[in-house]
Amino acid sequence: MAKLYFHYSAMNSGKSTLLLQAAHNYTERNLVPYLMKTVLDDREGEGFIGSRIGIKKPCDTFGADEDLFVKIKARTEDGPIDCVLVDEAHFMTEEQVWQLAQVVDDLDIPVMTYGLRTDFQAKLFPGSAELLAISDVLREVRTIDESGKNATMNLRIDEHGNAVTEGPQQQIGGNESYKSVSRKEWRKRMGK
Repeated sequence: MAKLYFHYSAMNSGKSTLLLQAAHNYTERNLVPYLMKTVLDDREGEGFIGSRIGIKKPCDTFGADEDLFVKIKARTEDGPIDCVLVDEAHFMTEEQVWQLAQVVDDLDIPVMTYGLRTDFQAKLFPGSAELLAISDVLREVRTIDESGKNATMNLRIDEHGNAVTEGPQQQIGGNESYKSVSRKEWRKRMGK
């Protein structure tokens, strides 16, 4: 029975690495993974999922206005797929999360999503909120901060390393823009 999975964590926890490892495991067993991510994140180049450790694979991209059920069903017409792997899942719309649930329920294809739980202000992303609500399986990907404490929060920083407290929810960036920190450190740096 296929399921909808949500692997979530703070930034720099290895979510994309886990996705790429899952894709490798499927391919190694002569199964076909279908990799997807939002067009918003092109840090690895358009149409690629990459990891900070230097591995990357090609993928299909989607925009906020695309129906993921229609896109995935169309892809199955080119040949069977054994799982769908979605990176940067927090950027999906609520409707797209339900479309992935439809893939699981109606096409019987497992869907594994990977993304952030919250933004730099500790607010749920719409896609993450819906995934937390309806996923069959929730898995926290654990990571640590610079002091070795469990990092569950995303701290947006400026070019001097100072906490940024306001701005748009969606801002693509890596280590130059974000740090994974514990809640205690996040509260201290954000003045909460």
